[in-house]
Amino acid sequence: MNIDRAVFAFAGLVVLASLLLGHYVSGWWLLLAAFAGLNMLQAAFTGFCPAAIIFKALGIRSGCAFK
Repeated sequence: MNIDRAVFAFAGLVVLASLLLGHYVSGWWLLLAAFAGLNMLQAAFTGFCPAAIIFKALGIRSGCAFK
């Protein structure tokens, strides 16, 4: 797995967890899904992604999008 796939997997996990928590616990958890979506949007335009930096520090190999 490379950083790109790890970021996509992590973002998907955050969105799904947020939706589940929003449905079963509190609607406020949907703000987490909104934050994840905004983070993905800004990463698409700027190339800056905090999750990619963390995954790189953990030793996951680089991909095409995040180096």
